[in-house]
Amino acid sequence: MIGSAQPRPPALEIIQTGARLRPVPLVPQIRLYQAGDPISLWQRTELAAGRTGLDPPFWAFAWPGGQALARYLLDHPETVMDRQVIDVASGSGLVAIAAARAGAAAVTAYDTDPLATAAIGINAAANGVTVRAVCADVLDEDGPPSPGTDLVLAGDAFYERDLAVRVMRFLERGHTRGTAVLAGDCGRAYLPRDRLTPLATYDVPGLRMLEDTDIKRTTIWAPQARPR
Repeated sequence: MIGSAQPRPPALEIIQTGARLRPVPLVPQIRLYQAGDPISLWQRTELAAGRTGLDPPFWAFAWPGGQALARYLLDHPETVMDRQVIDVASGSGLVAIAAARAGAAAVTAYDTDPLATAAIGINAAANGVTVRAVCADVLDEDGPPSPGTDLVLAGDAFYERDLAVRVMRFLERGHTRGTAVLAGDCGRAYLPRDRLTPLATYDVPGLRMLEDTDIKRTTIWAPQARPR
């Protein structure tokens, strides 16, 4: 998820005391540090930082778009095999970890929350894969930030209007340059369906704490081909 970069208290302590390493429901072969209660973790993080107004702990949960996209990559390793991959608004790093497990040549995960980038590194290590975690906002860059990028991934990135606009512009710029693009989303309000093509759909379980229902129908999307 995307948020504003802010100083954080020691990341390892927050992640390991505020979350527990456990399997992801739709992708049980991947384990992440996940929190049981978003509000209490958010309060604990602000208390440790000695300040309020910090970003919500998006990194501490396996959101439906990320779960579905991770499942898709593991089910279709040819999509990612031997490719240079970036994952934007990475949050926990779930999608990036799945890409690495599916055989990507290299994976870079971007998030603007320093605590998220720390969690990505810890989660990747827990799953025995290498993911380069970068704390940066790359959405306004002219094309993928990593030279040679073959595939751009984005899970759960359409939950705010301004963010959705920036993410879609970034994805379409990469797509126009010939970079493959995949996004996972459960039908958020700002998902631009008219500019996307559905590829696969999954029912993601175990989400009542985060969503309005326990099971969320979630789709893998690719940008529509532009007319010549």
